[in-house]
Amino acid sequence: MAALGTTAYRRSASGAMVSLAVVLAVVAACPSFGAAAASCASHTFSGTSGGVRLYPSCTDLPRLGAALHYNYSAATNSVAVAFRAPTQDGEDGWVAWGINPSGRAAMVGTNAVVAFRHANGTIAAYPTVLDSYAPSMAPAAPEDLAFPVTGVEAEHDADGKEMVVYATVELPAGKGSKFTHVWQIGSKVVNGVPAAHPTTGDNVLSTAKIDFSD
Repeated sequence: MAALGTTAYRRSASGAMVSLAVVLAVVAACPSFGAAAASCASHTFSGTSGGVRLYPSCTDLPRLGAALHYNYSAATNSVAVAFRAPTQDGEDGWVAWGINPSGRAAMVGTNAVVAFRHANGTIAAYPTVLDSYAPSMAPAAPEDLAFPVTGVEAEHDADGKEMVVYATVELPAGKGSKFTHVWQIGSKVVNGVPAAHPTTGDNVLSTAKIDFSD
């Protein structure tokens, strides 16, 4: 506030309250500004391989408290992503993010990256294919994916309340940079396999269109 100068500092308390009310009204009228400042735009990453990961673009997703950070390369039509989501029931939950190459706003057909913590404390992170409404959630071989997915890693935040999944996706050729993406969180992992997520509320609405070139 020092940059406002001595005159501004000496305003009456009532004048300051009026100014504060105006500022709060502006922020309330522009929730996206407040959300960006509080979440994805201000978030930084260290990554699991050392160094600092940089993502010039991000979006706060409208469901499940998740966010997607990404770095799109038009030259290779690929995108490096960092998907952040809260883990339900602390460290026992799982998270997933993926692209449905069919363009449908649906889970079935999505090629995803999933992450969770094993009982021994290690973190599993791998690509999988959601080929039905009861997918196996098993790791997918490269030839089973609709597009190459590499560099899959994951980490918990310091409090164990949020999982971050990293990956690089070579986007399907000939389809540009606009896709339907899907994300999900579940509360339990049973015998090393993510258990079914809820089938009501935000868990069945967690899909949207995204243009990675934005």
